[in-house]
Amino acid sequence: MQVGVPREIKTHEYRVGLTTDSVRQLVAHGHTLLVQSGAGQGIGLLDQDYRHAGAHILADAASIFEQADLIIKVKEPQASEWPLLRPGQMLFTYLHLAPDPTLTSALLKSGAVCIAYETITGPGNQLPLLVPMSEVAGRMAVQVGAHWLEKSQGGRGVLLGGVAGVPAAHVVILGAGTVGANAAQIAIGMGARVTLLNRGSEKLRTLDLRYGNRITTQLANEQTIAQAVMDADLVIASALVAGANAPRLVSRELVRRMKRGAVVVDVAIDQGGCFETSHPTTHAEPTFIEEGIVHYCVANMPGNVARTSTFALNNATLPHALALADKAWAQAMRDDPHLRNGLNLAQGQVTHAAVAQAQNLPWVAASSLLG
Repeated sequence: MQVGVPREIKTHEYRVGLTTDSVRQLVAHGHTLLVQSGAGQGIGLLDQDYRHAGAHILADAASIFEQADLIIKVKEPQASEWPLLRPGQMLFTYLHLAPDPTLTSALLKSGAVCIAYETITGPGNQLPLLVPMSEVAGRMAVQVGAHWLEKSQGGRGVLLGGVAGVPAAHVVILGAGTVGANAAQIAIGMGARVTLLNRGSEKLRTLDLRYGNRITTQLANEQTIAQAVMDADLVIASALVAGANAPRLVSRELVRRMKRGAVVVDVAIDQGGCFETSHPTTHAEPTFIEEGIVHYCVANMPGNVARTSTFALNNATLPHALALADKAWAQAMRDDPHLRNGLNLAQGQVTHAAVAQAQNLPWVAASSLLG
């Protein structure tokens, strides 16, 4: 199979779909690898490194899309890439379609087979291709939150860990999944006062046993969320429903009642965000102020630590990439129901129920397309 890796063109996105090690493994399976010139430059992988790994270097994205049967990316196709997709071509990447009907419509029209990293499941209904980037984003969220709390950045002028005689900042984390757990680890390490809220108690119990009295855990409901958010210096929002819009946990009215200059890091912005006041931003213009609150809503946070993120992501994606290349999508999904859950669009139809529900579109079960 011809496998293509175009250069990412989303603003300040430096990750790449395949590392040279991943290319070597696909080449060893008998596949032809087509890599756009400069695709790995952002993480220190040069064209000559890809050539040594067995890839062919092509000058532009159009050539990659024209020749490849399987396109492996990191982020969703940008508008200039939509016309390059063709019927039956496989697209394997993060898609986050639920809050983006424009992208969904464009991909449906293309006829491409669109497989989303973020909805592929694993044992115990885990999301193994989302986990590595969630780990990165959770740890980054505390770093960027601490930066934007600085007065020169529009924040309250609060040091996250405080100093002797001055209280530490209050960090509130909404959601105790992978993002929330990793954010808690870094915030505790930086000396902040940490409150973590979650709908269920099992994850809270696990984190309580790990951190003891260094963290406060609460069951999330309207009242506890409101009380915590109003007292917070930094709020990290990480609640997620696989494939669907993120739950709206904080209303505009509640944002108005927060401390002026507090910071929101809405990690769930890829799926629409947990704050009513959130909208996507970029690494070029990462924040905006709404109701006196600094909002950081970058939709590709891990792209700013691209080398770490790319290698972590490839560890998770490569087995599925090999399956898709070795067997093509239909057979690979017959053999692996977890990979089948990653199928979002195929043959001009929506094949993931959460995406269909979010956009009020008809839905066809992926299994019905596999024969």
